[in-house]
Amino acid sequence: MAARQAIQVGTKSVRPVLSLNPGEAKARVLNLYKAWYRQVPYIVKEFDIPKSEEQCRAKLKELFLKNKNVTDIRVIDMLVIKGQMELKETVNMWKQKGHVMDYFKPTEEPKPKDFLSKFFSSNE
Repeated sequence: MAARQAIQVGTKSVRPVLSLNPGEAKARVLNLYKAWYRQVPYIVKEFDIPKSEEQCRAKLKELFLKNKNVTDIRVIDMLVIKGQMELKETVNMWKQKGHVMDYFKPTEEPKPKDFLSKFFSSNE
């Protein structure tokens, strides 16, 4: 009996952010992905970015797949909330062209080879 009480004291029951189970969280992620996917043509046109719709959709897929291994429902819900905020800011034109183009930065910067490049990259 004492061991059971110790386990109950040691474990904390956390409240869900939005989703109650993994299936519900997955549905929210898919709805967010579809919303972004539908907005891509308007984003390309309104922000006049030098990328095609295919390139933007490929980047969208890459950004979503970056978090595919997240299994904690609370973390998934927070990522969905942040994604919805980003979408709203983008659709309402609260962002500028530079903010949208930040998504297309190279994911891995090449390592500097010469002395000055190494020096400048170390001081950032």
